[in-house]
Amino acid sequence: MAQTGKRLKAARDSIDREMFYPADEAIKLVKAAAGTKFDETIEVAINLGVDPRHADQMVRGVATLPNGTGKSVRVAVFAKGDKAEEARAAGAEVVGAEDLAERVTNGEIGFERCIATPDMMPVVGKLGKILGPRGLMPNPKLGTVTNDVADAVEAVKGGQVEFRVEKAGIVHAGIGKASFSEDQLVANLKAFVDAINRAKPSGAKGAYMKKVAVSTTMGPGVKVDVASAVS
Repeated sequence: MAQTGKRLKAARDSIDREMFYPADEAIKLVKAAAGTKFDETIEVAINLGVDPRHADQMVRGVATLPNGTGKSVRVAVFAKGDKAEEARAAGAEVVGAEDLAERVTNGEIGFERCIATPDMMPVVGKLGKILGPRGLMPNPKLGTVTNDVADAVEAVKGGQVEFRVEKAGIVHAGIGKASFSEDQLVANLKAFVDAINRAKPSGAKGAYMKKVAVSTTMGPGVKVDVASAVS
């Protein structure tokens, strides 16, 4: 344990907090600084030159990470009949209609992502005050209100992550695990950055992507040279 502690301290001390590293080098440093007790998530935080209080500066969308997130995601689907069966066959853990709405109303929210068929939205819409603040409300723009429920479930489980800019103009997400290879993490990072670029709102003025940083769950942040993180 002492040797492990020394190794981690040395790895963390090697990070220059003021330097902007190329993407591959930043990922290498973050992996080296990860602890060994559990497989830490590698996270990215991006500071954007937007004010999300203005509707034309809101940044929201989905990014598909080519190497997945390394995280098991529990998916709920509001659907009936054949669509419900399709959702179950695709791997959705929670499937239902009015019965599922009742469980959600009673505080049973055992899922991280939520999908609904269009015909179920009158039911789901009544759950807005519960699902909305948790970022779980299905949205057609994000592909989570759809009749193609099997494709939507597979996309979520295959590495699709939602993002939404916070009040301070920051977007963050998990892009993999410390056990991933450097190449896998760099590819995921670039896919996420590209998705943020594609989501640039019409009202964004001046520098859009101001700062990119990566870190582990418990580790220090490493600043990334923005140009190196763009595919």
